[in-house]
Amino acid sequence: MTDDWKRQLDALHADLVQRDDPAAWVAEADAVDASIRYPHIALRGPVFGVAVRDPAAGPCWRLLKPVVDGMPQQARDALNSYLWFKAKDDTEDPAERRALLAAVAVLECEPADEVEALGVRYRVVRGDEFARCGEEGLEPPRPTDVEPPDTSWERGRDHGTPDAGFVLDPDRENGLFAGAMKLSLRGFAYTGDRFPHQVRKDSERAVTTHPGVVLLPVGFGVAERDETGWLPCGALMATPHDARRGLYDAMTEVWPLLYRFDEARRERYARAAEAFRAAGRADEAVVDDRLFRICRILRMVRTGPDGPEPPRPSDLDEYGPMKMHPSMDEDGTLHYDD
Repeated sequence: MTDDWKRQLDALHADLVQRDDPAAWVAEADAVDASIRYPHIALRGPVFGVAVRDPAAGPCWRLLKPVVDGMPQQARDALNSYLWFKAKDDTEDPAERRALLAAVAVLECEPADEVEALGVRYRVVRGDEFARCGEEGLEPPRPTDVEPPDTSWERGRDHGTPDAGFVLDPDRENGLFAGAMKLSLRGFAYTGDRFPHQVRKDSERAVTTHPGVVLLPVGFGVAERDETGWLPCGALMATPHDARRGLYDAMTEVWPLLYRFDEARRERYARAAEAFRAAGRADEAVVDDRLFRICRILRMVRTGPDGPEPPRPSDLDEYGPMKMHPSMDEDGTLHYDD
């Protein structure tokens, strides 16, 4: 351990002692226990979102769109729509509308990772998604992970994204163990033959160009165990219960419709789903020899002198930019025939 690392960890420890917060100490003990049971990192790969730097809100970059997309272009499309609707609904000033639509025009024609409008910078940002794993597989939720006060099983009751407005500050204090993880991830780069040469080179370069590490809010998802390992299935959720409800909905409604289950299979999945629901805070469900687990999902974003890391040259898109919305005049009139 370098002296710099030791000084930072000593500072985190001193802050924890000074706060004298029993709940924080329990969370730290929980994290240490998890690191022993799940000592390894299972990398899923890159994820993308949108960050904003608005001088009116302060000097820091903040997340505008969650860092969950699998391709940079998905995040560009989300930014395109955000700026278009901002021009449509959030201003009556023709000059402001022109500035917003000019940024939209760029995103319609170019795979731009940053645009500026009205003095505000918008950037597509890149992160990495991973989970802890051990002999038992992927790490499930921890006892100290926060559950929502309303643990309803009704559809549409999820608690949104934990990313909204999150400040991308590499100096943000996340606790002693999270601080140690951030420090250990500073030198993280893709290695191994399963990654193409250019992917590895871009990853190694990012360690130098964007040495800071921000840990995003912990999320939760569903993974299925098969003969090759664990495969994610479903969206990243804000709480363990939201992920459980997502699995319940998938087993009872989504999968039977999507995969055209016959009546016998539909009934098996329904019985398994009801048993899973009745167990309350269960983290696993089994049906037809398929094992599903609620998993704890971690993400990191690298930062450099000019803010969060944008997509790398080796990050691939399956499609390019396009016109997503009707043309709009500076007075807000829409033209559907363009």
